[in-house]
This record gives sequence, structure tokens and C-alpha cells, in this order.
Amino acid sequence: MTTTTRQSRHLGIPIDRPAQEVYDYVSDPANVPGWAPGLARSIELVDGRWVGESPMGRVVVDFTPRNDFGVLDHDVTLPSGETVHNPMRVLADGPGCEVVFTLRRQPWMSDEDFHRDARAVTADLTALKRLMERS
Repeated sequence: MTTTTRQSRHLGIPIDRPAQEVYDYVSDPANVPGWAPGLARSIELVDGRWVGESPMGRVVVDFTPRNDFGVLDHDVTLPSGETVHNPMRVLADGPGCEVVFTLRRQPWMSDEDFHRDARAVTADLTALKRLMERS
């Protein structure tokens, strides 16, 4: 049996706000442009799906249903038609939390593409931290 495992990086950031508060904000797709402009600078609900304008072009973002476990997984359908699954979690940590995004290297990514994607996700997580801790 042959299996192919992709390289992953777990990118996390501590946020000095309650986990539920962070989860409530991030789980609302309308808030994406406020904390993740690397994913979508604008987003709107079109025929029951969230469609965003991203640095890559028009994307469709499908979010996991709200849940009690802090799971914020979302699938992003790229302009090419390919869909990328993005695991994401809010983990309670005392009075604060940590947000963890698992970045998976896609088969077409060069080393530089993977590092660039990691920088973009880190920038989005940093924006989320600033936004949430300002509240």
C-alpha cells in the first residue's frame, strides 16, 4: 500500500480573548475581510454560497457548520476550480485562546509558494489577534 502525505505547517497565535468570543467572530463568514484579507478582501452570500474577491481572483468559501468544538474548517474553491481544505481551530487556553491554522502544501506548490502562503496566513492570524484584542 502506497500513501502520499503532504507537508503541513501548524500556524498558531495566542489571543488574549475568550475562545467563544473569537470563535463567534471568526465563524461568521461576513467577517472574513476584517481579519483575513489574504483569503478575501470582500465576501458576499450568493445563492447560498460565500463568494469572495481574493488576491487569487474570485473564490468560493464553504465553512463548516457552527459547532461546540472550536472547529473552523473551510474549503476554498480557487478560480481554477480546485478546492483546498483548510483545517482551523480555536483552542481555549485559560482566559484566552489560541487559533491554529493547518497549512497544507498543495502538489503544485514550490518551496517559495509554500513559504509565501505561510506568510499570508501568519499575516491574517496577526490581523485577527490585533482586531480581537482591541475589542
